[in-house]
Amino acid sequence: MDFRIAQLSDIHHSPFLSEEEISAAVRKTNELEPDLVVLTGDYVSHSTEYISGCARVLGGLKARHGVYAILGNHDHWTDGEMMSSALSFNGIKVLNNENVRIELQDSYIRLAGIDDLMVRRSDLNLALEGTHEGETRILLSHNPGIIRKAARAGVDLVLSGHTHGGQINWRLIAGREERKPNSWLRKVRRPNHRMLRGHAQLGATQLYVNRGLGTVVLPLRYGCPPEITILELANQ
Repeated sequence: MDFRIAQLSDIHHSPFLSEEEISAAVRKTNELEPDLVVLTGDYVSHSTEYISGCARVLGGLKARHGVYAILGNHDHWTDGEMMSSALSFNGIKVLNNENVRIELQDSYIRLAGIDDLMVRRSDLNLALEGTHEGETRILLSHNPGIIRKAARAGVDLVLSGHTHGGQINWRLIAGREERKPNSWLRKVRRPNHRMLRGHAQLGATQLYVNRGLGTVVLPLRYGCPPEITILELANQ
């Protein structure tokens, strides 16, 4: 049986991304009828006044197996405890260096979530505690920089955000955008350059970096549109 995961990231509710725009993303996500929704951090940019509204709107997300979230660096720089409490109040389970077992029809997956890497709150060992490599293990990490540790730990899939996909694609502006066949199936050899957006792989560990919905620094995107990701897991 196929299992559909919807991922939203880097919402950055602020004067540059309204509740109405977040609501539109929530409606579109629900229309996709995912089995699971994951949120990979940075819900606000810099002000606590946006926390409750963002969490309330995200509380409208629906999925058969629930909605799970982790925090990002901007959440902690604003007020991590307040953000976590607001998400929980609106029915969203926040994974803080922990994992849950999600029961499927004839199998299960382990969904783990780490706190943010940049603010030094991540603990991958604790997040994977009680799991083993024979299980399907999916890790939520706001920062894709966890990929090497995740690969060494035998994680199957890492879902991240943080980069905004670069937000402004200068190579596209310059007319030098690479168009290599199947370039999205790239290997991670230099993670700091390769993990801006989309799919990558290190060993047996898959990585997907969501471009996010919002922006920071400049309220501008170019060649890098906002994204709702749908990932489909298939039994083989």
